[in-house]
Amino acid sequence: MDDKNLNNRRFVMVSSTASEVDPDAPTEFVYLEEDGIVWGSYFGDTVVHGHFVGSRDDDRLEITYIHHLKKGGHAGGRSTSRIETRPDGLLHLVEEFQFEGDDRTHVSVCAEVR
Repeated sequence: MDDKNLNNRRFVMVSSTASEVDPDAPTEFVYLEEDGIVWGSYFGDTVVHGHFVGSRDDDRLEITYIHHLKKGGHAGGRSTSRIETRPDGLLHLVEEFQFEGDDRTHVSVCAEVR
């Protein structure tokens, strides 16, 4: 079994250099995966609704995303994540991402929740 398969896993954002994370209502991500193709959705904190699609190769994840912001408008971009296994067996996603039209690289960390 592939212990880094993301199918039916949920994550919450715990930190981000792009914005302050609300610990009481962080962005929540739901991942699906089949044959290395990854897709899913997310919501919460500053995001009304978002979607992503991409691929996973072992512990590396590359996705493209788009979301609608609570303050209005939308944001999209690309990211590359490193999948890490925590001591408790749950996963962490350490992500470097860029928004479209912005050449700054941001970093976020998401933790798997059961």
